[in-house]
Amino acid sequence: MESRRFIGKLKHMKTKIAFTIICFAFIVTAIGQEKYATKTGQIKFEASVPSFEEVKAKNNDVSAVLDAATGKFAALALIKGFRFKVALMEEHFNENYVESSKYPRATFKGSIQDFNLANIAEKTEYVISGTFNMHGTDKTMDVPATISVDGDALLLTAKFVMQPEDFNIKIPSIVSNKIAEDVDVSVEFRLQKQ
Repeated sequence: MESRRFIGKLKHMKTKIAFTIICFAFIVTAIGQEKYATKTGQIKFEASVPSFEEVKAKNNDVSAVLDAATGKFAALALIKGFRFKVALMEEHFNENYVESSKYPRATFKGSIQDFNLANIAEKTEYVISGTFNMHGTDKTMDVPATISVDGDALLLTAKFVMQPEDFNIKIPSIVSNKIAEDVDVSVEFRLQKQ
C-alpha cells in the first residue's frame, strides 16, 4: 500500500515538474518574441510643385510589426489604399504610374539599429536600415526615425525622400513639370504590444 502511494506521489511530482518546465519554456519564448504591431499605420506622400495642382496622398491602413527583442521591423501598404483629393489623379497614380494591379503592395523589411526597448526615453532617435520594395523594385534605405512610448504602445514616426526613378516609375513628359522629382514621405505607426 505504501509503495502505491509513493509511486502515485512520484508520478504527481513528475507531472508538476514537466508542467513547470513547459510553462518556463513558454515564458522564455514569449519574452524573446515581444512584438508590437498595427494595421492602421499611416503613410503620406507629397510631390507637389508650386503653381500646379497639389500632388498629395494618404494611406491609413498600413500594417507594421516590430520585434522588440531583435529590432527587426517590417511594414506593408496596399497601393490602392492611397487616397488623393482628386479622383482622376488617384486613377492615374494607380493605372499609369505605379501600376497597382500589377504591383499591388509596397513593403519595407529591415532592422532598427541599436534598438533597445529599455532605453527608450521620451523621444529616441534611431536609424532603420532595410529594403523598400515598390513597383517590383528593391531599394536599400537608411531611414531616420523617432520612437517614443505612448502608454502601452510605441509611436514610430519617420520622414524621408524618395524618387520615382529609383523604383522604375516613369512620369510622362507631358506632366513631369507638375510633379516634383523628390517625393516627401512621412510615416506614423502606433504599435500596440501583442
